[in-house]
Amino acid sequence: MQGFMNDQAVAERILTHVRDGTTDLGDEVWREPVENYRSVERFRRELAVLRGLAVPFCPSAALREPGSYVARAAAGVPILAVRGTDGKVRAFRNACRHRGTEVASGEGCTKTFVCPYHGWTYRLDGRLHRVPHEHGFPDLDKRTHGLTPVLAQERSGIVFVTQSAQTNESRPEEELPDLIATDQDLIDKHSNEACVNWKVSLEGSIEGYHIRFGHRDSFYPYGYDNLNVVENCGRNSRVTFPFRRIEKLADVPKAERRVEGRLTYVYHLFPNALVTVLSRHTNLVVLEPVAVDRTRMIAYTLSNTGGDPASAESAKRDAEFVNQTGAAEDQALVESIQRGIGSGANEFFTFGHFENAIIHFHRNLQAALEDLDQRA
Repeated sequence: MQGFMNDQAVAERILTHVRDGTTDLGDEVWREPVENYRSVERFRRELAVLRGLAVPFCPSAALREPGSYVARAAAGVPILAVRGTDGKVRAFRNACRHRGTEVASGEGCTKTFVCPYHGWTYRLDGRLHRVPHEHGFPDLDKRTHGLTPVLAQERSGIVFVTQSAQTNESRPEEELPDLIATDQDLIDKHSNEACVNWKVSLEGSIEGYHIRFGHRDSFYPYGYDNLNVVENCGRNSRVTFPFRRIEKLADVPKAERRVEGRLTYVYHLFPNALVTVLSRHTNLVVLEPVAVDRTRMIAYTLSNTGGDPASAESAKRDAEFVNQTGAAEDQALVESIQRGIGSGANEFFTFGHFENAIIHFHRNLQAALEDLDQRA
């Protein structure tokens, strides 16, 4: 299967669009029932799909050292990912095997996980190590009472977690390029909840049709009105948002064109994660469905500068602008959509030829739901 285009091919397509006043177009129009954003039953099935796929959990850089861990809910389930002393990343259901208490929260670094309720202690590989007053559990077999594992894999600088692997669904898609390099440092992590269905939140990030009106004073002065390159690869997509300064490459030989600082790549990793590659930093954003009308957005920001302190400061300033200004504008828009969902004005949302990545997402989500129903 063909992968994403290289930088030089992307630059050539953008320059052609600039010259001709065109943009990438999809082949179809998609009508998505508004009920699919409101139905609690549909939401329940979507969570089941997320639990059965290899879904991005955090960047590998968040688990840099042995003992470093990230604990949070994924598709409604408490999950704990940790790097062991052997360098391997493992993931577990974050629940003590005694009474089910979560054994870790947030992020940190530790040598063992100690349940805060009764002190049952687990090694980094999940094995049960210590039970206080063990004589009170005469038949306990420690070998069968370790933390319950789920599948964890590292690929493209990202930790993927699969909670309930199904046939051919337990690995990340092979078409992914190297999205996050090993020398990229984690410079920020934040999360917030929005009153919006997770699909509405996602849709706002994978089309450029809204840039002129949705980001009039922030992104639009540096970019274009509805000029994008849209690529689909497997179930994933990439939308390229060019800056006007890319036109300076028109007189540069094609093989020598460098696009850094002249465009933003937004990768959609099916079903609920985004990787945005900007001039000085990269974001991994995971959209965690909390309820049918509520989404937690977990964002990790990494410097593209390879550890140079001065460049890292520039990356932080750029990230603050994107994460605060642009993200705030997008959140206001998608929350407005969510309020409109309840108005009864629309039976369907219509996605046109400019919104091909959104159509690709809905087509693949529908196929995953149908596959789930067939296995039930």
